[in-house]
Amino acid sequence: MSDAHVTIVDRLPPGEGTSHGNAGVLAACSVAPVTAPGLVKKAPHMVMNPDFPLFVRWGYVPKLLPWLRKYLSHANDVDTRRIAASLTDIIGDAVHQHQALVAGTGLEKWVQLSDYSFAYTDRAAFERDAYTWDVRAANGFVPTLIEGPDLRAREPNLSPEIGLLATLSDHGYVRDPGGYVKALAKAFTDAGGHILQAEIKDFEITAEHVTAVLTDTGRLPCDSAVLATGVWSKPLMAKLGLTIPLETERGYHIIFENAENGPSHPIMVSTGKFVATPMAAGVRCAGILEFGGLKAGPNRKAFDLLRRQTKAAFPAMTWGQEIEWQGHRPAPSDSLPLIGEIRTSGIYTAFGHHHIGLTGGPKTGRMVAALLADKPPNIDLARFSPMRFA
Repeated sequence: MSDAHVTIVDRLPPGEGTSHGNAGVLAACSVAPVTAPGLVKKAPHMVMNPDFPLFVRWGYVPKLLPWLRKYLSHANDVDTRRIAASLTDIIGDAVHQHQALVAGTGLEKWVQLSDYSFAYTDRAAFERDAYTWDVRAANGFVPTLIEGPDLRAREPNLSPEIGLLATLSDHGYVRDPGGYVKALAKAFTDAGGHILQAEIKDFEITAEHVTAVLTDTGRLPCDSAVLATGVWSKPLMAKLGLTIPLETERGYHIIFENAENGPSHPIMVSTGKFVATPMAAGVRCAGILEFGGLKAGPNRKAFDLLRRQTKAAFPAMTWGQEIEWQGHRPAPSDSLPLIGEIRTSGIYTAFGHHHIGLTGGPKTGRMVAALLADKPPNIDLARFSPMRFA
């Protein structure tokens, strides 16, 4: 395997798409799925509340319903805890995984160690999230609670309306996710790898094993292939005979360029369900969950809400220009990524990470590399198998 010749095929240049647009947090604690108990009862209020960061394109609902039924079927305690334990195996040591990825490459500067905080109006609001924090605690993530003068000393730019920080140590963030991925791509090509900008159309299968990837620029022979194309993996999986219950969670961010009086470290603002991260270009505020498919354009109401929530959380923050972005998160109906081989085809999957693609990228890559080398990792991969939907 050490002599393998590797080509990355991507329809966009490195560091574009969701790789560019995420919140940048190495969120090791993000193991509790959205489908917590009680979600079914809460969902109608969430959708109808103009100040809640959930949007639905109503014309898309008929296409969404089959996936949504499966998704909501996991909104129970047993599934929530099972999913969280599985996700911990992927991202629980995320900071270490990223540090190991860049060690000795000269790219260490991209990975910034930090705390990760969740901001609440008061202790009562924090306690309303007790179930989620219990799930996190069961997987090793117990916060330190910061209130009063200690909170103001730690984050003086937060709104006076925010009275409690639940802070987790041993986290980190990337100050420029797109730049980080571009730098990793350069390290890859410097080491002898190849990058081809093309769109994958199909696979050539001979005697039930992949022999080539078919792209819009031609045929690319191969002995094995890894499908890691996010939400765009669904139609390619269909060509391989698998119907995957995968939807796009449309995400939004705004970069407030050259921002001052913002957060000193990544903060999840619970009232707006968005993350504010200090980055090289300014403060990036990322969040919003929207269902509306791949084809619809950005929703202005989503940007407006994100902007309002940011101003409410950081009332003294000033900035220059704003840069808006909207992209797509791949959401399997059971909230677990697809990692493993499709039958014995030599085609492996590495997609479906919901909100934790950047966080779980290095660990997932190592797991797939081990499979390609016929050295299965010491982890139960059946939970993540792409064949679980067969």
